[in-house]
Amino acid sequence: MRNSHGPRPATPRPRVERDVKPTYRTERPERSDRPERAERPERPARDERPDRRPAQTDRPRSPQADRPRSHDGDRAPRAEPRERAPLTAPSRVQDRAREGLDRDREEQSFTPRAPRPNAADTPRGTVWIYGTHAVQAALANPARRLRRLLTTEEGEANLSTRLPQPWAVQAETVDRARLDQMLGRDSVHQGLAVLADLLPQLTIGEVLERPGPVLVLDQITDPRNVGAILRSAAAFGVAGVIVQERHAPEETGSLAKAASGALETVPLLRAVNLARTLVMLKAADCWVVGLDAEATQALNGPSFAERRVALVLGGEGEGLRRLTRESCDELAKLPMPGEMESLNVSAAAAVSLYELGRKG
Repeated sequence: MRNSHGPRPATPRPRVERDVKPTYRTERPERSDRPERAERPERPARDERPDRRPAQTDRPRSPQADRPRSHDGDRAPRAEPRERAPLTAPSRVQDRAREGLDRDREEQSFTPRAPRPNAADTPRGTVWIYGTHAVQAALANPARRLRRLLTTEEGEANLSTRLPQPWAVQAETVDRARLDQMLGRDSVHQGLAVLADLLPQLTIGEVLERPGPVLVLDQITDPRNVGAILRSAAAFGVAGVIVQERHAPEETGSLAKAASGALETVPLLRAVNLARTLVMLKAADCWVVGLDAEATQALNGPSFAERRVALVLGGEGEGLRRLTRESCDELAKLPMPGEMESLNVSAAAAVSLYELGRKG
């Protein structure tokens, strides 16, 4: 449809004069009309500045006021702190405890950590026993249930000369690298390793049915020390060794290796409460003797006559705990006339057991 109105006429634009300059409300004065700025006086040099410190007075000045200032940030050195004198002189017990801790640190620094077998090759409730004497004793122990026997050709030949076949379990021949991978390179396996179940736990009554003294260990945690004590216990006819349930090493290959087969012949009991166990030993007519370096009397085997002795040994450094010491019938020490004041706990156990077996 066409638009009937037609196109709209164009509106004319206003005409702008190009020669006329726009004007503003305020005009900035020319620079020449401004007043001149007064000149600032020159700043005096640092050396010519007046001293701003207050004038001298009759009040004495502190020594810090005369100390020269340093513009580079250095300060005067501080005085060395004075050493405090000890409140009390260390007792003999503290000295020996410190010496024991130092010996423990030395042994730990030079003794490699006990190797742990590969968990994938060790089912729950079992232990890998390695070494010629330990494996031989495990094979000869009817109370030990065996599962696997790994040997190198050289290890099997060595074992056959000590324990004639047939053995309780079939031997599997492996190379030495396989045993190193399972047991650790630091384990002295001598080409022999047997996987066995943990030994069954005996009761105190069953142990007391066996002849010989009883050995009680109070918080001795090193498996090599416990293994060496078991070896001495087997040599001197100990009926059994009692340790704590928690603060004692588990039945491991390193403990069996240090025991050199004694783990299979000497019962190892675990007691929940050691003080209560000592009361039970007293009720069974055992004379409980605690080995203590601060005791007034020396351990004398013939003095016990026919009495059955339960010997209690404490850990190195701390010794017997208070409750354990109070639960003993008497305290005794090893006579050591030489220059050495103490022994390793496994050595002390061997000397004490020898003394108990001496009848005069």
